[in-house]
Amino acid sequence: QVQLVESGGGLVQAGSSLRLSCAASGRTFDSRAMGWFRQAPGKEREFVAAISWSGGSTAYADSVKGRFTISRDNVKNTVYLQMNSLKPEDTAVYYCAASRGLRVAVALADFGSWGQGTQVTVSS
Repeated sequence: QVQLVESGGGLVQAGSSLRLSCAASGRTFDSRAMGWFRQAPGKEREFVAAISWSGGSTAYADSVKGRFTISRDNVKNTVYLQMNSLKPEDTAVYYCAASRGLRVAVALADFGSWGQGTQVTVSS
């Protein structure tokens, strides 16, 4: 199994930026393609961004495309989510997830390991 720990969340003003980190430990062999999801109060968990094992392919939800960037450092076993031009609508708990697959995946069911989440709050 792989353990995932998110960090970097916080409270920021609209238009500001945050960088989330997800550190993987344990059986990182089981952490190939990676993704970020978020869940706001009263809403279902939704896809935000994903990246292939090599980092060569990425995918983004339409709501964050052009503002968020996912990246990874396989030497450090860490995945990042750079969030720019944050909006109040981005307020949610952000979760890091790992898939055993190599390709980009965007469905919840494609990810077998999840972090505990980190809170991101964007004030207007």
